[in-house]
Amino acid sequence: MSLPDFKPQTRLFGIYGPLGLELDPGDRYRLFTEKIYPLLVEGRGELEKGYCRDNGRPSVEPVLLLGVTLLQFMEKVPDREAVERLRYHLGWKYALNHDVNEAVFDSTVLVRFRAKLLEHEQGRLLFERILKGLQDAGLIPRQYKQRLDSTHVLGMIAKMSRLECVRESIRLALKELDLILGGSQRPEFWEILWERYVGNKLDYKAPGVELKNKMQQAGEDIQRLRKWLEGQEEKREVIKEAAQMKLLYRVFEEQYAVKEAEAIEVRKEEPVGAVKNPHDPDVEWAAKGQGKSKKEFEGYKVQVAETVSAGPVEKGEPAKNFLTAVSIQRATESDEAGRQQVLEEQAEMGLERPEVEYVDGAYVSAKEIVKAEEEGRRLMGPAQPAPSPRNKAFSAEVFQVIVEEKRAVCPAGKQSTQCSRLAEEKTGKVAYRFEWSWECPDCPLRNQCVGQDQKHRSLVVGQYHTALQNRRREMKTPEFKQAMKNRNAIEGTQSELVRAHGARRARYRGLGKVKLQFYLIGAACNVKRWLRRAGWEIKKAMQRDSYAVASC
Repeated sequence: MSLPDFKPQTRLFGIYGPLGLELDPGDRYRLFTEKIYPLLVEGRGELEKGYCRDNGRPSVEPVLLLGVTLLQFMEKVPDREAVERLRYHLGWKYALNHDVNEAVFDSTVLVRFRAKLLEHEQGRLLFERILKGLQDAGLIPRQYKQRLDSTHVLGMIAKMSRLECVRESIRLALKELDLILGGSQRPEFWEILWERYVGNKLDYKAPGVELKNKMQQAGEDIQRLRKWLEGQEEKREVIKEAAQMKLLYRVFEEQYAVKEAEAIEVRKEEPVGAVKNPHDPDVEWAAKGQGKSKKEFEGYKVQVAETVSAGPVEKGEPAKNFLTAVSIQRATESDEAGRQQVLEEQAEMGLERPEVEYVDGAYVSAKEIVKAEEEGRRLMGPAQPAPSPRNKAFSAEVFQVIVEEKRAVCPAGKQSTQCSRLAEEKTGKVAYRFEWSWECPDCPLRNQCVGQDQKHRSLVVGQYHTALQNRRREMKTPEFKQAMKNRNAIEGTQSELVRAHGARRARYRGLGKVKLQFYLIGAACNVKRWLRRAGWEIKKAMQRDSYAVASC
């Protein structure tokens, strides 16, 4: 589609609304057109990359589509309702410089627009533009503090059993393969497979023995089909690159094992990250929390980071906290890996590393504490408790360990007699083993320290144990407990994203589309907070002016 001529100026609405009625200076739609709309216009240069200038019929103005997309995520409306609001809602028209009598587009245009954003790797464009606007407005300073937390996102899929997943994968692969083969020769068992997986539906409430046999049969059918496809030299490469066929092969490897004489055996357990539903293979099973608060889910994980504002807040003043990251990751990935992803994305968007990061214990490791300190920053979060020793012996916490000096002092005040460096070849992790070779036999604390099967005490700690030990001691101080209150507000932000923006459930399928959804949610949340604060500042200024006039 060709790029239309852009008319950024307001043609119907100026400082006055429809029918000559002046809009309130603090009206959210007036503030939108004053503060947000120019940012959308600035992003047009990036949007142009997805359009042809002189070929095809004119498309809908991309700045308008970007604005409609932002407003629909701000007000949590689907595509069809968003188009209806553009047609009838004067606030939307005012915000987007859209004439009252100007024609609107079909809701499918929004679907294609989002696809175009993904195709040209512009999924983060809107979030990035709003973030830059907040920086330019001084609402996100160059040096800032941030808090970080994750929550789960349910995938937009139906829950399937292993058998359902396998059979549905076969069905989708057969339908794709049918198109690839066209009129060419098919295997002699093709009709049998088509009738078994496409033509009929299985009763999944059948007896367990029958379902078990069906699972075994499905694996043998896949293996039979694979062997036949390997002999199709003409279309072998096309078949290998076909999306559903690649997925079928992946499901087969996850669910089955090939034994001697090519016998097929159903695996007892699925591997971590196995496909749960072929309609969204990126969805994974995971669990969050422990004990009674443990939540099992199939979906994704989102890392949410926001600034921590300093200074007192007036009564009724909106918080000056804004999202700096809404990063989607796979459900089975760790929070520590998610934090690294957040920092990388922030750097790509031109943000400096935060001076202080307030996190929970899932993000804290000794290595990251040291790394942050070396960079002149602080990673504020509770360290994991020390592991309990066997035989009720003294834990590592009661030893004074100085890894850098390769010495340690036991609870009895005796210094270690030997220190050995240990390194794992595969992981590269380094540890140190301290020993008290001749101090233990006559020690009065021996029974509390040395196990029955030990001659003397030894202690193995990690490379960054000193930093970890210092953090555990710091956690007991009032200053640390007060500082960690800065993290608690992230729970309210998570709740806002879930309740006001539908962040608990994915609207789309696939990791890329879900990433786009959360960039749009993050942009919408930031705009709402920005406009809320701008409206409050205008109201305060009007009150001051009114008081000054009254005083005269």
